Amino acid sequence: MTLPAAGLPPSARASRPPRFAWPLAPPHQVVRAFEAPATEYGPGHRGVDLAAPAGAAVLAAADAVVVHAGPVADRAVVSLLHPGGLRTTYEPVTPAVRRGQPVRRGDLIGTLDPGHEGCPTDTCLHWGALRPDPPRSPTYLNPLRLLSTGRARLLPSPAHPTEPTTHHAR
Repeated sequence: MTLPAAGLPPSARASRPPRFAWPLAPPHQVVRAFEAPATEYGPGHRGVDLAAPAGAAVLAAADAVVVHAGPVADRAVVSLLHPGGLRTTYEPVTPAVRRGQPVRRGDLIGTLDPGHEGCPTDTCLHWGALRPDPPRSPTYLNPLRLLSTGRARLLPSPAHPTEPTTHHAR
């Protein structure tokens, strides 16, 4: 059951995981799925690619602090650190934020650039998520599993028989 944060004591509110949302406005088209690597350096796709037009607004998926906003090798990347240590990355993105800046879910963090290698469409956002697990290697996560689905609803259960079942001994 999901309770609204206002109804929780302060200690419970502080320990709740952040709620995540899509980093792009609809429509949300996944054009390349997450493929977990078998080992730290093994092949895989450490995120998802989302189709969007060049120049699309890229949004913070959840409340965080910007830990990187700028070039990594030959592409521009924004990396956010969320409460609890989870890190999300967004590329290729021209940053609209700076290192150390706090952001809220839905805040503009940059604009989408063309040129993501391996993108099956003209332009797409590579959205990744990882949980650092020192001293082991980081654990890459499927960022789609972070998405909030909204409020939970309890549905009525099927009616139970009103008459007891009688068992006959043989």
